[in-house]
Amino acid sequence: MGTDMLVKLYDLAPDPALDKRMADQGITLRRALVPERTAICDWIRPRFGAGWADEATAAIMRQPVTCWIAHEGETLLGFACHEATMKGFFGPTGVDESARGKGIGHALLLRNLLDMRDQGYGYAVIGGAGPVDFYQRSVGAIPIEGSSPGIYRGMLPTASPSGMSE
Repeated sequence: MGTDMLVKLYDLAPDPALDKRMADQGITLRRALVPERTAICDWIRPRFGAGWADEATAAIMRQPVTCWIAHEGETLLGFACHEATMKGFFGPTGVDESARGKGIGHALLLRNLLDMRDQGYGYAVIGGAGPVDFYQRSVGAIPIEGSSPGIYRGMLPTASPSGMSE
């Protein structure tokens, strides 16, 4: 589990060039719909594990829904959530291996963080951040000292994508 990171939401702005990049590739970003929960979680589970599918379920069942998806036609490419396990937290997020390098992860991250800002948060915590450099470069996130394993301390094991316990 990585360290938690802090993002100043009041410093973020939409990125029209990133939005255009998504549109030019035929990629749609939008808030998930509750009736899509099973399909989304069935997509997440083999790629990222049961724990992330459970967190996505929590985000999809909130009002407003706090899970965003990226898709091309009927093909799901990625997802990102906030307010899944803790208030004020971003994550989990994942992009299918075949769709990486297209800016989808960055677009989902920014869309979620702007949604958090619009809901009244001044800061967001990226829980257990894996790609620290990506978050620093993309949204100016800074590591929170002494935050690993953070909120996930003492958590029961969950099934990983390979079926083994994490």
